[in-house]
Amino acid sequence: MTLRRRLVLSIVALVVAVSAVIGAGSIIALASIQTGTIDSQLSKATDRASTKFGEGQQNPNGQRPNDDALQPLGQAAGTLTAYYFSGGGAGGIVLTDNSSRLQLTTTQLDRLGNVKVGVDPATMDLGGSLGRYRVAAVQVDNPVLGNAVLVVGLPMSPVYESVRSLLLVVIIVVAAALVAASVVAAVVVRRSLRPLERVAETASTVARMPLERSDALQDVRVPDTDPRTEVGRVGSAFNRMLGHIAGAMQARERSEQKVRQFVADASHELRTPLASVRGYAELTRRMGADLPKDVVYAMSRIESESKRMTSMVEDLLLLARLDEGREIQFDDVDLTGLVLDAVNDAHAASPDHPIEVDVPSTPVTVVGDAARLHQVIVNLVTNARTHTPDGTRITVGLAPSASGTGVDLTVRDTGQGIDPEFLPKLFERFARADSSRSRTAGSTGLGLAIVDAVVQAHGGSVDVTSEPGDTVFTVHLPSERPATEAASAAAGGASAAAAAPAASSASASDDWSATPVPSATD
Repeated sequence: MTLRRRLVLSIVALVVAVSAVIGAGSIIALASIQTGTIDSQLSKATDRASTKFGEGQQNPNGQRPNDDALQPLGQAAGTLTAYYFSGGGAGGIVLTDNSSRLQLTTTQLDRLGNVKVGVDPATMDLGGSLGRYRVAAVQVDNPVLGNAVLVVGLPMSPVYESVRSLLLVVIIVVAAALVAASVVAAVVVRRSLRPLERVAETASTVARMPLERSDALQDVRVPDTDPRTEVGRVGSAFNRMLGHIAGAMQARERSEQKVRQFVADASHELRTPLASVRGYAELTRRMGADLPKDVVYAMSRIESESKRMTSMVEDLLLLARLDEGREIQFDDVDLTGLVLDAVNDAHAASPDHPIEVDVPSTPVTVVGDAARLHQVIVNLVTNARTHTPDGTRITVGLAPSASGTGVDLTVRDTGQGIDPEFLPKLFERFARADSSRSRTAGSTGLGLAIVDAVVQAHGGSVDVTSEPGDTVFTVHLPSERPATEAASAAAGGASAAAAAPAASSASASDDWSATPVPSATD
């Protein structure tokens, strides 16, 4: 249950409880007051009845008092008078609204005969049309008829009618208070919680933001940071936390920028000496007729490793340029032609791997950089054929994406699969998992990092699923060119996610837990 709902329900419950207590107290007080009034009236009626009864009047037709003796002047309508002689004999009447007398039944007289003399008035249910009465008994000496107990009573119906009327009023008032309290509480609580909702909305917005850049953080508005209020203290603390996070992110951005700049500068500067080493090694090897065989072999190894190092430097330089949002030239690209060219090259390089092509009969065109997209296809195919045994079937396919917003390029192989624990860091730079696939060639560990960076620079995404006998890399490319900002952010995000050389994206060769998959450049 939300805080707003709990507060509203609590306020409404409190109002209802208070109203109910006040109503119940009012009803009890009214009943008590009116009962006291009845008792006072009963005392006076008893005095009048006992005085009249004590005058000794007798009914001319028998040994009992006449009606005037039982109901003297001044008695209110509904007054009950009953007598009980010590020697036997009883009777009683009730004065009706039209001043006539209603004789009490034997059952009613029996009930009234149980009233004790000299005790406080009591309430008794006489049944029939009389209902409940407030009664009291006194001892009276009639000079004609002798000693008797006189019971006088007044009806309780006025008290009950007043209580019922007040109860109805209380119910109506409580219902009105319930409705009013619900409306007022909802408005007041909503208005009171509005600052907290704004703080929560800001927190949700920040939580949804990609936090690659510190400028993406959004502070809580100043009115919601008043330290004199609880919500203000929360907003102020949230802003301080965002400030610390922004500072940490800025420090990280500066550190990553320095590392990227270092990698770019180092890669650029290493190209010239590596070219010189390679050239001198090749020259020395070609003059090998005058050199010992071991020196010629050493020169060939130096030349081979300089080629490998040059390839790594070129990959690092490419990643550094992609990190800066450069190196992508957007134009219409025939993706079908790129797939066919890459597969033909792979056939020539690895004839022991059967490679199939599954593309539509009509050319598939996207907007992107032909050279970089070709490199993506080559890297994925090379990874598959390099890190699977001979005879492993590889299938390269093109198809419209399921969402209908682009094209899906898939590279599937039937090899040993990738270790599930290694999948999350498959696209990190220099990540290696050499234990599960036989390693037939070295790699720089940058192939899949380049794939990921190039695809993200095109506004797309790359995913992988793997199990023994079925490993699928899926590259989703949008049909249209991404906005400049989106392309730059994607390239930057790819580089940041790939991180610096020490902890960044890995090539397929080094990421697969089945023998690392080298990049195409590898």
